Amino acid sequence: MLIYKKFIFDSAHFLPNVPEGHKCKNMHGHTYQLTVFMDGPLLPKEGWVIDYGDLKRLIKPIIDQLDHHCLNEIPGLENPTSEILAIWLWNQVKPLIPALKRVELNETASSGVIYEGE
Repeated sequence: MLIYKKFIFDSAHFLPNVPEGHKCKNMHGHTYQLTVFMDGPLLPKEGWVIDYGDLKRLIKPIIDQLDHHCLNEIPGLENPTSEILAIWLWNQVKPLIPALKRVELNETASSGVIYEGE
């Protein structure tokens, strides 16, 4: 069974490697929406795959590193495109949740990335 939980965080960033004059070269911010998907068996006694409270507790320290921070100042996110941030998030979450199947990261309501590990 595939389950998911959504997390919202606000972060600022700039993209240092885009051409001069590109609007994303300047500092700006997004309200990101992260959706973490995991796959696992339905636990017969509990009737769930994982307690959503446990999932939230595992992810919260990762979100706290990002929320209301400048992404460029976080090691590994010096060029924090949505794609690079999705990979970074995967690498943070996967050791905590081996059943992780996908992260979906939206930087706006109409733009985002899905990463399933590689």
